[in-house]
Formats: sequence, C-alpha cells, structure tokens
Amino acid sequence: MTSVTDILKLARERMSEDLDAAMREDPAATSRVLVALSYQGVHAIWSHRLAHALWTTSPALRPVARIMSQISRHATGIEIHPGATIGRRFFIDHGMGVVIGETAIVGDDVLMYHQVTLGGRARGRFKRHPTIGDRVLLGAGAKVIGDITVGDDAKIGANALVVKDVAPGAVVVGSPATVHEGDVVA
Repeated sequence: MTSVTDILKLARERMSEDLDAAMREDPAATSRVLVALSYQGVHAIWSHRLAHALWTTSPALRPVARIMSQISRHATGIEIHPGATIGRRFFIDHGMGVVIGETAIVGDDVLMYHQVTLGGRARGRFKRHPTIGDRVLLGAGAKVIGDITVGDDAKIGANALVVKDVAPGAVVVGSPATVHEGDVVA
C-alpha cells in the first residue's frame, strides 16, 4: 500500500512538472510563483488531477469528484470531466472556454489554447471522446470531436473542426479540417 508521504511526494512532483510546462510554453510567464497563483489553466489541471484520483478510486467518490470539477469550472472557466485521463506536463494557455469530455485521453506535453473542445458526438456509456497523443498542439478554438485519435506531434490549427483521425506529425487546419503541407501558425 502507498503511504501518505509517497502520495504527497508524487503530487508535489506532478505540480512542479505542471509549473515547468507553463514556464516553458508561455513566454509571458515570469515566475513559478506567479504561475502557481494566477494561471487558471494550472489551477484547473491541479483540480482535475485530484478529482480524477477520486473518480478512479471508488464509484462512491464519483459524486464528490463531479462536484469538485464543477467548482473548478466555476472558478476557472475550464471544464474537465473527472473521468478524463490527462497526461503529464499538460498546459492550458488562456484556458477560458475549454471543455474536455469524460472519455477523452490526453497524452504528455500537450499544449492547449482557449476555447478548445475535446467532445463527443454520440450518447452512451462507451469511449466517445478523442485520444490526443504526446506533444500535440491544439490551437485556439479547435474542436476535436468523437472517438478519434490525434497522433503524436500533430498540430491542430485555430478553429479547426477535427472529426477524423490525424496522423502523427500532421498539421490540420480548417472546418472541416484538412491536412496542410508546409508551415502553419496554429
């Protein structure tokens, strides 16, 4: 069994990684203390990590996790369902309006801008939200909808509507999104 000391140590390590990600990804970030105190994207992910731990621990704790996620949504403007799986060093920049659905899976080192939706397009109790690979960039306003996969190192352009799988390293733009060859600013 894991001790409370081990759990607290792991939590501190993950929080430190999230602060490092914010410092790396946001050129406007000037100090870890300022990021920890004032970045709603960081607050939302920290709240989610705790709510997700409760969600996955016991069905009896799921109502508490759901209430926590709604309090975080009210405070940050970012809605992350406690059932969503979020990787390490995740950073939401200017997070207002972000929605991440229950069965979404987000890899490591993902950068997400404001108004991104990782949403479903079906009803039911099955995988209905996207899987986002490692090191993916999700541009402002992007909508990634359904049980699709966005491969590692892909870039999703601002306001893109993505409803089909995206290959690793691809750049997709537009609505509906199409693969773009060449440099695109997301």
